[in-house]
Amino acid sequence: MDASLIDLLDRGLAGAGPVVVLTGAGISAESGIPTFRGEDGYWTVGSAHYHPEDMATNAAFGRMPEEVWRWYLYRRSVCRAAEPNPAHRALVALEEALGDRFLLITQNVDGLHLRAGSSAARTYQIHGNIDFLRCGDEPSSLRPIPLAIGDAWTKDAPFTEEARALLSCCDGGRLARPHVLWFDEYYDEALFHWQSSLRAAGEASLLIVIGTSGSTNLPMQVGSIVARRGAPMIVINQDPSPFSRFAEESGAGWFARGRAGDHLPAMVEHLLERA
Repeated sequence: MDASLIDLLDRGLAGAGPVVVLTGAGISAESGIPTFRGEDGYWTVGSAHYHPEDMATNAAFGRMPEEVWRWYLYRRSVCRAAEPNPAHRALVALEEALGDRFLLITQNVDGLHLRAGSSAARTYQIHGNIDFLRCGDEPSSLRPIPLAIGDAWTKDAPFTEEARALLSCCDGGRLARPHVLWFDEYYDEALFHWQSSLRAAGEASLLIVIGTSGSTNLPMQVGSIVARRGAPMIVINQDPSPFSRFAEESGAGWFARGRAGDHLPAMVEHLLERA
């Protein structure tokens, strides 16, 4: 590794604050999960074609809850078929070494971090988790999707009466909703760790950003806070992004262009040697 990168890693580890890792779709793409913004993202209802920005809304769920659930159950089947990759496992090793000095903030709803072994207590799933459902905005209603739903939902699979019965677990037999943050909703603390994520950014001694383009609000706030503080920031991404600009302009940053699986394990190995 470059000497400047090593220096940033060492500075971050020597600080008093947490080592914070922020992950986006790029780390999951290395496990074969598409972003669903290309052709796979379209969903057809009758003769109408819907984009993810149309389906992933509270408004759409209000109009056509069964179609929204069909889309999410199909997406969930794709996620469940994927396996954690070396970048996921490297973060598990880093958490095991750092303990409570480690915090993972992920935009991904696929649950791969937890399946790899990251602890739920140190993982802020700021956009939710596709394996869970809830009743409205009530945190106490959060629960796993019943196993009987199964993992093999294709695009053409109908929303059956059995599926409706399994997912209608709210008061009065109402249909639950997927536990995800929709495009027409806002971050909060109880469900999505809004204030906790901002607080972590204000305390972090090192921020590692992996595979995110900077298109959502809370991750951008996290990056901006760390950049303003001048704390070390390392960005791994296939393409330049607002985060790579933060890193390059802060005076304490590093942009590693490419795949997380190619860059992250060596960085983590260095941190483990110093921890």
